[in-house]
Amino acid sequence: MPSSSMLGKAFSVSLVLTALLTGACSPTVDADGPVFVDRTSDVTLLQITDAGAGGLTAETRYSQKAIEAALPGFRAEGFQSATEDRTEWAIGAFNSDGFQVLQIFKRNDGKIREVHGVTHHLKGPNGERIGMTFAEIGTPRSDCRDGRNLWRGMAICSARGTDNVTLVYAISQYAGPFDRLPPAAELRKAALQRIIWTAP
Repeated sequence: MPSSSMLGKAFSVSLVLTALLTGACSPTVDADGPVFVDRTSDVTLLQITDAGAGGLTAETRYSQKAIEAALPGFRAEGFQSATEDRTEWAIGAFNSDGFQVLQIFKRNDGKIREVHGVTHHLKGPNGERIGMTFAEIGTPRSDCRDGRNLWRGMAICSARGTDNVTLVYAISQYAGPFDRLPPAAELRKAALQRIIWTAP
């Protein structure tokens, strides 16, 4: 029969696992909208704000060398990725463990056009993390539009209090209609897929 100390340790481990599995953040509400409090010990590698993504700004050249210089400790590598309207070449920024954190797209003048945050190891301007739901973040439906083409069925929304940051939400197994935002009950369950900074 297990001892009381062994049962106590098992209960403590169970509590820790439950806390880790309940999600990345929990919203509280103040007069300006939701404020997020981390529930996990995930490392935040960088934050996306109106000014840019970490060290990446509108003045950063679109090249592996320039991106690595602006993001110390990251490795940059070219690959293809889907934006809303097409698939195009991009530069991925990978952390020291090899996880892709950012996707970086080129502007016509040779600088950065957009940066897509694609991991929960970064934060949006208001503490948003990939994987959080529309309801957790508290995005107003009026700040959103329906996605088109390659992002059909997604909700494309402005991040609260910003001019240059967009939140892209997806609903698992959403079957349409695709010419409008999903009904409110389904939209509340949509999960954040990308946090996008666009050069002004």
